Amino acid sequence: VCLFLMAANVLEEDSMEQDIESPVTIHQPKLPKQAREDLPKNINKEFAKRKIQRYVRKDGKCNVHHGNVRETYRYLTDIFTTLVDLKWRFNLLIFVMVYTVTWLFFGMIWWLIAYMRGDMDHIGDSTWTPCVSNLNGFVSAFLFSIETETTIGYGYRVITDKCPEGIILLLVQSVLGSIVNAFMVGCMFVKISQPKKRAETLVFSTNAVISMRDGKLCLMFRVGDLRNSHIVEASIRAKLIKSKQTKEGEFIPLNQTDINVGYYTGDDRLFLVSPLIISHEINQQSPFWEISKAQLPKEELEIVVILEGMVEATGMTCQARSSYITSEILWGYRFTPVLTLEDGFYEVDYNSFHETYETNTPVYSAKELAEMASRAELPLTWSVSSKLDQHAELETEEEEKNQEDQNERNGDVANLENESKV
Repeated sequence: VCLFLMAANVLEEDSMEQDIESPVTIHQPKLPKQAREDLPKNINKEFAKRKIQRYVRKDGKCNVHHGNVRETYRYLTDIFTTLVDLKWRFNLLIFVMVYTVTWLFFGMIWWLIAYMRGDMDHIGDSTWTPCVSNLNGFVSAFLFSIETETTIGYGYRVITDKCPEGIILLLVQSVLGSIVNAFMVGCMFVKISQPKKRAETLVFSTNAVISMRDGKLCLMFRVGDLRNSHIVEASIRAKLIKSKQTKEGEFIPLNQTDINVGYYTGDDRLFLVSPLIISHEINQQSPFWEISKAQLPKEELEIVVILEGMVEATGMTCQARSSYITSEILWGYRFTPVLTLEDGFYEVDYNSFHETYETNTPVYSAKELAEMASRAELPLTWSVSSKLDQHAELETEEEEKNQEDQNERNGDVANLENESKV
């Protein structure tokens, strides 16, 4: 028993020592989630294999939720946009409720006017002139309100000229009813003709690829339009979403960096009749300048691509979005051609729109490729310059030898002349 207790104590001491030395017991600082990767690796093991959270989903919807919005009154100041942004079920509910409440409200006022004038007490009295003929209760007042606001006018219930308050109410309901009709019908029209529905037929390739094009390492993705009606003034943009830390120690989550897809050359303005491959040259200004094939899977980044243009049929501006995370960027691949020439026309095969094939691509980063190219050119430069220097040295040596020979010859001639004189 004593031995058992001693062994238990030793195990407890060992476990306590392990707990003290274990990195699990180290309290992590209260940093943003994206900033914890700067901590030591033994602390951050559980975050090493975490899944990258998308900023923009593949269908183009932004994966951002606005919380703790206290100034909710701002939504009511722009009630039209608020109604348009609502889901269809809430939009239809509000549409029905607005009309129903308006009819009930004015129906109640018509019934109160008839009740206060005593029209209910003289129902069937031919000598009494009511405010509204054939109005004998709240139901008939409600029906008269519907007929007035919708300008149906069946002719059975009509207002008489002996009721000035009824005439004023008729004017108010007609004007207010026109405003309600214009507002709700306009809201439904904009809801139906929203340009984001047009964006459903603008497609992006499932993956982006990195390969060589014209001797340069490029990042590429493909866009296409499924409709025959074109997008006018189409333009493409790309953003790199990646957290960063400034030199001053400030952590910026989801920092946005522009990716040049032809802004300075005009290649970002598209004539989107057939699918196009958008290319980004990885140069010194590119955020992918120092990223190699082995380093790419370790990066936590997201590429957001935005296609904008006007719908040819309606003239409304349309925007389609998509994104690519590191697992969707294929190194050493190209897109399969989808355009073929048929008898008198070009045909696009959208079955191959997302397909890629592997191609011979260096695994080095663009920076490393540039350094290797510069090192390959240096020996040639050195050899040319050294040959020129050697040639110059040989020329100087030959001139010196010629000068010495000339001096020797001159000396010999002088000696011969002196001897002849003697």
